[in-house]
Amino acid sequence: MKKLITLLFILIGISSFSQVTNLEKLEPNEEYENIHVKKMYSDSLCTSFIIWIKKEVKAHKHEHHSETIYVLEGRGTMVVGKDTFEIKEGDFFNIPMNTAHSLKVTSKEAVKVISIQAPIFDGSDRVFIK
Repeated sequence: MKKLITLLFILIGISSFSQVTNLEKLEPNEEYENIHVKKMYSDSLCTSFIIWIKKEVKAHKHEHHSETIYVLEGRGTMVVGKDTFEIKEGDFFNIPMNTAHSLKVTSKEAVKVISIQAPIFDGSDRVFIK
């Protein structure tokens, strides 16, 4: 069932994606200290990533796009706007445009997520919160 849900999520989020990837076997292709990002697909409507986080994601927002997250592995404490909640494998949630969000990893293993950001994400609208 987990594999079916993951597959449906990917197909809905990136309908023109033509490459098949086994997400369970996908690992970072290099050493990293805290965050490793692998772009899976991008067009003018969205960008999809697999992201590994060992420690944390500092508070930030995206001024011009929203983000949808599906947790593949790990656990953490997520803050989205004024809400704080625990995340774990199988969780799915949205981060609205212009909403501050952060993550503190609470598991020994890295948190691994699918992140679909719409419209296209080029990093120019990311604003860190002090």
